[in-house]
Amino acid sequence: MLECGMLKRDILALRKRTAILCKQLVVDELLIQCLRADDILTESMAEDIMAQPTTHKRSFRLTLLLPKRGPRAFSSFCSALQETDQQHLYELLTQSPEKDGKETPAELEEEPVIQTEKNRKRFVDSPLPLPTQEVIAAKRARTHAESMEFSLDADSPINTPVLPCTPDFYLSHCQQSYRMNSSPRGFALVISNVTFDLCAAPDLDPRKGGEVDDEVLRKVFTELDYLVTVHRDLTAQGMRTCIENFCRRPDQQTMDSCVVCLLSHGVEGAIYGTDGQLLQLDWVFESFDNAHCPLLQNKPKMFFIQACRGEEMDCGVEQIDGPARTCSPSCEQRDAGREGQGDANSRQRADMGRPRIKLPQRSDMICGFASLKGQRICTAAMRNTKRGSWFIQELNATLRLRARDTHLADIMVQINGHIKEREGYAPGTAHHRCKEMSEFTSSLCKDLYLFPKYQSQY
Repeated sequence: MLECGMLKRDILALRKRTAILCKQLVVDELLIQCLRADDILTESMAEDIMAQPTTHKRSFRLTLLLPKRGPRAFSSFCSALQETDQQHLYELLTQSPEKDGKETPAELEEEPVIQTEKNRKRFVDSPLPLPTQEVIAAKRARTHAESMEFSLDADSPINTPVLPCTPDFYLSHCQQSYRMNSSPRGFALVISNVTFDLCAAPDLDPRKGGEVDDEVLRKVFTELDYLVTVHRDLTAQGMRTCIENFCRRPDQQTMDSCVVCLLSHGVEGAIYGTDGQLLQLDWVFESFDNAHCPLLQNKPKMFFIQACRGEEMDCGVEQIDGPARTCSPSCEQRDAGREGQGDANSRQRADMGRPRIKLPQRSDMICGFASLKGQRICTAAMRNTKRGSWFIQELNATLRLRARDTHLADIMVQINGHIKEREGYAPGTAHHRCKEMSEFTSSLCKDLYLFPKYQSQY
C-alpha cells in the first residue's frame, strides 16, 4: 500500500510546472504503463486518465493525482518522462532551485521558440504545435484550384479500447435504428494519399502524418467489427477503380452498412490523386446511391473526408463574452422492391396490381468533412505531422468513447464541438491560434447506432 502523500518539495515542483505540463506533456499509453508498472497508478486511475477527451485534460488529471500517490510518485513520473522521450520536461522538473529561482513567470509559461536544430531535437516529441519545416518553408505560388493542409503539432490519438454496447442498450434502441446485426458489420475502405508524384503534381506536398490517420482508422473500424481495406497513394483513376470494385462487391448484400474514408489534398467538391488529377466527390456519392449500388439500398453508408475544401485558413474571431483565451486541447434490411419468388408471368401480374416501392435516388448516407464549406469561403484542414489530422483524431476518440450509446449524427455533432475548441499553437507564424471547423451532411432516415462488440442472438 502506498504511503500517503508526496514530499513537499516535489509537490511544489509539480505545482510550479502545472501550466506548462498541461500544455506540453504527452500522456500516452507508454507513460501510463510506466506509472502502472511502479504501482503509482491503479488500473481504474489509468482508465480514468485515458478516458479524458484531450491531452490537456489528461495531463491535468494526472498532475492532480500524482501528489496523492506517495513519496515515490515524483521520481517514477520523472523516469516515465525519460522513458517517453520527454527529456525537456524531466529537466524542467528536476532543475536546481537556484536556477528555478531566477526564472520569471513569463519564462515558465512561454519559452521563446527559435527554429534551430537544437530546439527541433528538444521538442521532437512534444505535443506543442511548434512550426515544422513544412509550415515555415517557402513554397511556390499555388493556383486558385490547388489547396493544402496545414501541419501543426497537437495532442496524440487516443488508444483506449472501443467501449462495448450493453445488451440492455441494444434491446432498447434496435427497433428505431438501422439494422446492425451482421458480423462483420460491413466493409470499410480507406484511401490515403500521402506522397504525390513530383513531376505530375509538383505543388502537392507530402501529407506528413497522413500515414498515422489511415492506421488510426484501420484500428478503430476493425474494433467496430468492420473488414477494413487500406489503399495508399492512388492516382485519380486508381481511386475511381478502387471505389467501383468496392461498391460492386457481391458480398455487400450480406452486410448491414459500409464505411468509406478518403484522405488527401483537396478542393471544394473534389480530392487529388497522386497524379494531381481530381476525383469528384459527387461521383463517389453517386456510386453508392440507390440506383448504382442496389446491394446497399436502405443500409447506412458512412463517408469521412479528410481534405481541404479551399486554401483559406480560419484565423478565428475573438469571443465577445468569454475568457480572454480559449482552453484549447493544444491549441456513418432488405432491398426495397425486391421481387418475390415465382415465374416471370406471376411477377408481371403482381406488378400490374401492386406498384413497387420506390426510393429516392440518394438516401441513407452521412458524410463528415474535416473542413467547412461556405458561400464565400472554403477552409483548410489542419494536420499534425506526428499525430495525424485534427478531424481524424477527434473521430477516433469519439467513436471509441461514445459509439456504445450515441448514434452517429450526435457523434458528428460532438466532433464539431471538439474541433471548435481546438486552436493551433505556432508562435511567430501565420498559423498561430488558427482554427478549423468540421461539418457533416446527412440523409439518414433512422438513428445509426454501431452497437460495438454486441452480437445479436436473433
